Amino acid sequence: MFLYMKQLFYKYQGTGNDFVMIDNRKDVFEKHNTALIAHLCNRRTGVGADGLILLESEPGYDFRMVYFNADGNESTMCGNGGRCIVAFANFLGIIEKNTKFLAIDGPHLAHIDDAYVELKMQDVSSISSNDNYHILDTGSPHYVSLQSGLQAIDMNVEGAKIRHTPPFDIEGVNVNFAEKINDDTFSIRTYERGVEGETLSCGTGATAVAIAMFHSNQTTSKSISLETQGGVLKVRFKPISSSYSDVWLCGPTKQVFKGDLEW
Repeated sequence: MFLYMKQLFYKYQGTGNDFVMIDNRKDVFEKHNTALIAHLCNRRTGVGADGLILLESEPGYDFRMVYFNADGNESTMCGNGGRCIVAFANFLGIIEKNTKFLAIDGPHLAHIDDAYVELKMQDVSSISSNDNYHILDTGSPHYVSLQSGLQAIDMNVEGAKIRHTPPFDIEGVNVNFAEKINDDTFSIRTYERGVEGETLSCGTGATAVAIAMFHSNQTTSKSISLETQGGVLKVRFKPISSSYSDVWLCGPTKQVFKGDLEW
């Protein structure tokens, strides 16, 4: 028997990182349907997005964030997605200015003021470095490398090379190239696993670059601006020995449009 389904959705973007956003507090969306999610994120045959995010109920929290990559698979934390779901929760009337919600990597605090969202990220306690790059987890695993001539790099080619090269090919890594503008500003481009291409912005990537640049003495600032392809993000943190706490990812969000999904 053919079952017809219809679902209201919203489209949000944060510095160009875009998401299909669904209020799933009644648990009606087919979140285990990988093919459906991939179809909705497809830019030619679906809505088009870097990922799909479900807002769900969670006891003891304002809501739960469930994030799926554009390939349809549930994934690790998405920083810009986290900022966008805070804006979505505010739009739905679930929260006002402040919130505490649960994501796959644990609890997050956030504050929203006129669509500008400050999101507290998890602490970073381990950074693996060599002469050419740094590896750290900011909710998702990231490779960070300082480059010159950043805008001339073909990220879809160079990022894919690293993402699919051992040992990074087993679980996958997000690839970030950064170029120093001044002591507290870096330009950044990111190739994201799951999307399998360059995105206009990546929140966990911006967080990773900010911390990696401080850790490698490329900056003395604990509040850093990251110029992404889609806009400017700010990351601030407190270094404690070789660890980083009180990490905040900050930037604008925007509701782009809404519509009905039919399947």
